[in-house]
Amino acid sequence: MAVDDLRSSTWVTYVGGRATSARLRRCRIEVVTGADAGLIRDIEASVIRIGARRGNDVQLTDSKVSGLHCEIRLDDRGYRLRDLDSTNGTYVSQLRINDVYIQPGTQIALGGTRLKFEPLGDTVEIELSDTERFGSMIGRSVKMREMFARLEKLAKADTTVLVTGETGAGKELVAEALHYNSTREKGPFIVLDCGSIPPNLIESELFGHERGAFTGAATSYAGAFERAHGGTVFLDEIGELPLAMQPKLLRVLERKEVRRVGGSQTIEVDLRVVAATNRDLGVEVNRGRFREDLYYRLAVARVHVPPLRERKDDLPLLIEHILATTPNGETASIAQETIDLMMKHDWPGNVRELRNVIERAVLLSETPEDEDALRRTPMSVPRSEPSITVTPSHTATSADAAMTVPVDVGVPFKLAKQNVISEFEKRYISRLLAQHDGNISAAARAAGIDRMSIHKMLHRLGLANPGRE
Repeated sequence: MAVDDLRSSTWVTYVGGRATSARLRRCRIEVVTGADAGLIRDIEASVIRIGARRGNDVQLTDSKVSGLHCEIRLDDRGYRLRDLDSTNGTYVSQLRINDVYIQPGTQIALGGTRLKFEPLGDTVEIELSDTERFGSMIGRSVKMREMFARLEKLAKADTTVLVTGETGAGKELVAEALHYNSTREKGPFIVLDCGSIPPNLIESELFGHERGAFTGAATSYAGAFERAHGGTVFLDEIGELPLAMQPKLLRVLERKEVRRVGGSQTIEVDLRVVAATNRDLGVEVNRGRFREDLYYRLAVARVHVPPLRERKDDLPLLIEHILATTPNGETASIAQETIDLMMKHDWPGNVRELRNVIERAVLLSETPEDEDALRRTPMSVPRSEPSITVTPSHTATSADAAMTVPVDVGVPFKLAKQNVISEFEKRYISRLLAQHDGNISAAARAAGIDRMSIHKMLHRLGLANPGRE
């Protein structure tokens, strides 16, 4: 069965309820007036970038057009035109726009140039992966299998990759999958969260330092790039990197060598760089907060992780996986009517929010001895998330079937609940790390969470850090 979606201009063919192929409509951008009048570009991509600099799908010579001026992005609602905080603005029907859905034949004015946007009649095939898993990621939706197919190709290459997506969508899992499915899999996988390091320490964390380089530098220290030699360095939240550090990062990417703070020798490094951000770096470039040359150097290849609201057909598969990897979750189930309600939720926190909801539901549900009460009293979760009732599939025999945290009704509800959650997190993380000999990266992959989440939990709960990556 083929489904023709006129709103998004994609065609998906299903066999036995599974997408077997997908096609995307080719689009044409024609320059009607301006310095580049007569220029025509036929583009077969879901994102079309327009601007004056190299790397754009439509590059214009108009001096009033910004380097990264605007983009047309195809989503489930149609073609979405976004101004990327350009200097002179983007106009439709003489109205300056920031974000608007446009129709075929729309004329777009930027600077002294007028463009015409027109989807064409012919289509191109979208490559879909045959697998529903890649690394720690799971998905049978078209968008996820399209991403898996792209990642399978990128894993075999050694190019720099920029991963974009909303918070909680799984950007670190993409970086891990690229590393562990590449020829560098036996090398180190080093993660550096650019948003969590104080500005005065970021240079040392990136490039290392020599003894005595600054107050407190009692010993020499190898930075992230040195430690990643032979492997991959993942720069999370790259949009938070201070502007002063960006030229130094650019030199590392171009020359594959570093110099420690306070050092005089350059050190060659053999590594792959994967960066991630939830910011729109095109907008950051136009605002002067991110270097344009660094942006293009990082975005040699781009991977966008779709938000959960755009792949809700993956929800049943994700729920099954999360229950299977949650303590006591393997003995529980979620009613179909509850799953139907979950399908209507937008999940602004993405897969991370879904995991938190299910884990809380398992943790705070009644014990198997009171199944009747459990069925009568579904748990309501915060932030207008769907109410979830977790029903044990059979009587648990493990000593962990019931939490041992005492319930004191004299304590405010929120504090009492947090005590239970903290106890669960302590026991879960301790056992998880013990099972993986203290290897944080291996534990994170097994639990389906990002590595930084484990570090933050260890710090918040006051647990000893095993110190292994």
